[in-house]
Amino acid sequence: MDSIRSSIWAFLILLLISHFTVFGQSEKLLPKPYQASFGNAKLVIKGDKEDFKSKLTEWISVPRDGSYNFEDVQVSVQWVEKLNGIDVNKEESYLLEVTAEQIAIQAVKQQGAFYALQTLLQLADEKEGNLVFPESRILDRPAFRIRGFMHDVGRSFIPVEELMKQIEILSSYKINVFHWHFTEDLAWRLESRLFPELTADENFERFPGEYYTQEDVRKLIDFAKRHHVTVIPEIDMPGHSAAFQRAFGYDMQSKEGKEILKALLTEAGDLFAGLPYFHIGTDEVRFTDPDFVPEMVAFVRAMGFKVVSWNPGWDYKAGEIDLLQLWSYRGKAPEGIPFVDSRFHYINHFDAFADLVSLFRSNVAGYDIGSETVAGSILAVWNDRKLNDWKQIIRENNFYPAMLTFAERLWQGGGEGYFDETGVLLPEPGTPAWESFADFEDRLLWQRDHQFENFDFPYYKQRDMEWLVLPPLANQGNLDLEFDFEDDLKKGQVPTEMLAKTIHVKGAGTYLRHVWGTLVPAAISNPQPNHTAFVIGKVYSPEERAVNVAIVFQDYSRSEKDLPPPQGAWDWKGSKVWINGEPIPAPIWENSHTEKTNEIPLQNENWQSRPAQRVVLKKGWNTILLKLPVGQFQTEELRLVKWMWKLVILGEDGKEAGGLRWDNSKIESK
Repeated sequence: MDSIRSSIWAFLILLLISHFTVFGQSEKLLPKPYQASFGNAKLVIKGDKEDFKSKLTEWISVPRDGSYNFEDVQVSVQWVEKLNGIDVNKEESYLLEVTAEQIAIQAVKQQGAFYALQTLLQLADEKEGNLVFPESRILDRPAFRIRGFMHDVGRSFIPVEELMKQIEILSSYKINVFHWHFTEDLAWRLESRLFPELTADENFERFPGEYYTQEDVRKLIDFAKRHHVTVIPEIDMPGHSAAFQRAFGYDMQSKEGKEILKALLTEAGDLFAGLPYFHIGTDEVRFTDPDFVPEMVAFVRAMGFKVVSWNPGWDYKAGEIDLLQLWSYRGKAPEGIPFVDSRFHYINHFDAFADLVSLFRSNVAGYDIGSETVAGSILAVWNDRKLNDWKQIIRENNFYPAMLTFAERLWQGGGEGYFDETGVLLPEPGTPAWESFADFEDRLLWQRDHQFENFDFPYYKQRDMEWLVLPPLANQGNLDLEFDFEDDLKKGQVPTEMLAKTIHVKGAGTYLRHVWGTLVPAAISNPQPNHTAFVIGKVYSPEERAVNVAIVFQDYSRSEKDLPPPQGAWDWKGSKVWINGEPIPAPIWENSHTEKTNEIPLQNENWQSRPAQRVVLKKGWNTILLKLPVGQFQTEELRLVKWMWKLVILGEDGKEAGGLRWDNSKIESK
């Protein structure tokens, strides 16, 4: 009898598994839902995705119970007080159920219904004039209530139409905050009808005439509201305000300056009425008037806003500010003050691969899930260095790959530790952390190939690549120093005594020492100046073929005055690369200036803005050798010397070259 019961239970379990599978059956959803199961049935609806999206968006925009009939398929929305199993951020939660006959959504607020629709649209496949949805049940919620991005348009300018496009795209990945940093020393980019001199050409030091009209602002705020994105406007005070001083001749902290500023804030308060937050900056400045910040906080609060401020900045106590935004590793919120974490979130310093790994693996300020105090995070793009246009800002900051990675982590919660614990290396293969990254990378690449075909999306599959990093050797400050075993390395042969001490690294490359020094762990645990490291990899090609290779030895931050490399060299460190013993020449650099300045735009210093190197792989095993000398970690040419490498092999179509296989075991000892 026991054996019969066991057989019955086994059959029932098998039947259940065959009907509802786990998340892996829908490998494209991003961010990954809180809970999801999928069945074998399909719902087929006649029509196209854009029409479906438009009609459903309009339907759910009004909080009403009932159902909408789309091509004879019922789509119902039910508003509930709570969803069982959801304990945080309930207002953004939803339950989505798809059967072979209908679609049903339950939500507490409109945000939840909107996010249910975004998930539904990601699930849809378009086939022969039909939309095909998998049978599914998805219970979902965000781990953190603030999931945002910031553009520094004080130092740059991004047209309002482009900002709206970004809001539309990122809201589909459940990003819900846009932080609009309007003012800087270089320019004041918010129209004032009271004080038009603020946006006069003579008071701009970069991109004169480029600013946002009040009509632009109203249009964007309305658009963001319809996409459930909260706009946080920022007028930085009293620092970063040279543009204000040029226009009026007064410092913001002077009596006259404060009067003008209050008039400006009143005008801005009318423009931003209805928004919950107003950001007042307060960072990187010497306070000459001890009453300035408390006075401005009280003034902005009296207009009905919650006030946001940077930290480090003014020293607030609990109750004196509504929300702190932490920046730099020194940022720390006093007990009792809610905060947003932006300390390691400046993507103007990020590279495209290793820092993306760190962003994926890190939690938020040491927390796996949000609370009243831990509000979430905002990813920031600072534009101290002039770039030619907004397209270069998006491309060189790896904006969309970084934002989708960020969206995943902020919605999912969790992580393996904070940036200063997890570092920038890929997890160990075979571990749960490795499987988690592999699952995410597949979904990220699916989004790249299906949703971002016409956008700059500089990311390539990297987890199949592997390298050996040889222990660094002292070079006595001689970056041209040659070692007697270099010719053997070019043949793929490593001295036996060094092979035992090598570091195995997966990915497109990484930092030997991070841009933020030892604050963020990198491949070498205790990096020292005046050393040379060698990195070697073996890649198999099934045939002789021409490929394009993107190579990086110094990722240029988009916020530094760093000088371009000297002609004929890859960087200022003397880095070199060989494939099968043949040296790969450096690009011809478009910039050649010798004066450090932020006002000469980056050109082709970064790989995203130059063609990849054309090389030929032979049939069989190919040896790639990189030589990475470093002197001091700060030099006259570079404020932030990045001891790093990146190398990605691309096919004719600009995507990953197929059919290649990497294997460290093919590296020989000698």
